[in-house]
Amino acid sequence: MQFSDFGLDNSLMSTVEHLGFSAPTQIQQQAIPAAMAGHDLIASSKTGSGKTLAFILPAIQRLTKNRALSKRDPRVVILTPTRELAKQVFSQLRLFTANTQFKAVLILGGENFNDQVKVLEKEPEFIVATPGRLADHLKQGHFYLNGLELLILDEADRMLDLGFSKELTQINNAADHRKRQTLLFSATLDHAQVNDFAKELLKKPKRVAIESAHTEHEDITKRFFLADNLSQKEVLLQHFLTTETSRQIIIFTATRSDTDRLAKLLTEQELNAVALSGELNQSQRNQIMDSFAKGQHKILVTTDLASRGLDLINVSHVINFDMPKHTEEFVHRIGRTGRAGTKGDAISLVGPNDWLSFKNVEAFLQQKISFAKVDGIKVKFKGLKPKKEKVVKAKVTVVKDNKAVSNKPRKVIKKTFLDIEDAGAMKIIKRKKLTPDQIEDSTKKEQD
Repeated sequence: MQFSDFGLDNSLMSTVEHLGFSAPTQIQQQAIPAAMAGHDLIASSKTGSGKTLAFILPAIQRLTKNRALSKRDPRVVILTPTRELAKQVFSQLRLFTANTQFKAVLILGGENFNDQVKVLEKEPEFIVATPGRLADHLKQGHFYLNGLELLILDEADRMLDLGFSKELTQINNAADHRKRQTLLFSATLDHAQVNDFAKELLKKPKRVAIESAHTEHEDITKRFFLADNLSQKEVLLQHFLTTETSRQIIIFTATRSDTDRLAKLLTEQELNAVALSGELNQSQRNQIMDSFAKGQHKILVTTDLASRGLDLINVSHVINFDMPKHTEEFVHRIGRTGRAGTKGDAISLVGPNDWLSFKNVEAFLQQKISFAKVDGIKVKFKGLKPKKEKVVKAKVTVVKDNKAVSNKPRKVIKKTFLDIEDAGAMKIIKRKKLTPDQIEDSTKKEQD
């Protein structure tokens, strides 16, 4: 299939060709025709699969071919969970609207509120926004959504995980009319909250699923290394940074303080590193990301702040200095490399504090992961054994109708209570020794 097969407007097709897009990706092949046909859509695909274009092209096509429902209201709203992803989507959108009459604005939390009021007063056709800030403007009447034609939720699972369900509902209710079309994109369709939310927002949606998060990314080589402690992680990191053939590298850490500390350490080792964390204001974050995107820094040290939405084709390596707390973030982290058909390497360091997160990732990927070794670096840590539940003998007194009916030793799991399903609502009280007074007292407490 080619982009010309979609029946795009000639001017839009010229832009596609000018920007060098050749054959559509799988998600584009399935999502674009469904969206152009006017269907609501719930879609999932792995990171780096080209989903942004899968909703930008149908949106511009709709505005090009259809008359606006309102002269003043925005026609398309695109919501993303993070400012970084919003900026990424906005920059791609502007490439396609550059030679059109359509205006697009970016509305983000953490930026000047009054300046945003002014750009909203210019009545843009497109709004790309984070849900919290857009809901604030909507509440204060700085714009209205009565004429909204297309609502697009990018990474809806992440927005719901971040607690934006109230804002999304507010935005949905403000544009709740029969002519509105909704496109919902999620990393997975197995997310219970996403499915519940989709029932509220979407009308008879088409469903598209292109490779789940569990699917192996063919362009990314994943390697895992054990480490005894923080110091040994730093030794391993130094090894990879000095021996691997790389272009740009993103290093993910667990906390903001680790990000700054590690970037400072690498700088002292005369490596060109810069730190990005949530402590920085939006202007500082923009400056860092712009400089990294331009190649002014080789290494970006960051938290999960940069795990989504960054389309940086020069990133050859992703290093998980710490394993992510949220399992699905592993997929998004390593998805910062191996983009647009390039090959990528993902290296993960697993210490004692990372073990539980590692096992969760292993289960999430549905595969048994083996560990690689580095010559000359001896590691004693071999992983943690699962804790066994301790079984002990204890006297369990069964009380029925305020009377002890049995008092036999039983094998029970330590620090747990047994439950008995019985029509007589029998209660179990565990004690080493119980006197009749204690039995009566315990029963009274249960009743209270």
